[in-house]
Amino acid sequence: MKDRSYNQYCGLAYALDIVGERWTLLIIRELMAGPRRFKDLINGLPDISTNLLAERLKHLEQQGLLCRRVLPPPAGSTVYELTAVGKALEKTLLELGKWGSQFVPPSSEGAALLPVGSYALTLKIFFRPELAQGVHETYELHVGYEVLQVQINEGKIDVRQGETLKPDVVFRTNIASYLGLLQRQIQPEEAIARGLVRVEGDPGALSRFLDLCGLPGLP
Repeated sequence: MKDRSYNQYCGLAYALDIVGERWTLLIIRELMAGPRRFKDLINGLPDISTNLLAERLKHLEQQGLLCRRVLPPPAGSTVYELTAVGKALEKTLLELGKWGSQFVPPSSEGAALLPVGSYALTLKIFFRPELAQGVHETYELHVGYEVLQVQINEGKIDVRQGETLKPDVVFRTNIASYLGLLQRQIQPEEAIARGLVRVEGDPGALSRFLDLCGLPGLP
């Protein structure tokens, strides 16, 4: 990567020197819910070339925002994960995602639907802590080939990839139905009745999950 800089004595300019290149913030988005393999990042970043992804990852590693490690056997895969410096961008990404949501069209026609892990920050963007007081529940989402776990505990939310916690309820669906539920285009009772989502556990948990993490309903 060419050494390009705004060369301005300004915090925002220095930040953009590091994360302002095309694809960089989306790579960080992909890593917010946990470590990812190179091929996982490719799946969550349609249209990026392997060479460009490798270049961006190298740059972020050099800047101390991410690191590489090898998973223990039997996996043995190399994964990329954010350092503390990289994770510190979460609040910025949440605010930027919330601001950008006003420009998202009602239909996904013409746009790529991403794996569920790519939408992990969406749950945090629209999380309603005031409604989650007294709630202690872990939801496990099986959407396509990926698994996302959402733990809500006393007004706080934790979202991570993979099966790492013992869930209270499991949802199984596809990405189109999942986004339809989050956007309130499909009602939970309808989704269950039509077989668009399978709930293992309390069926009412789907409504609770959407009330806490889904997009605001229409007025």
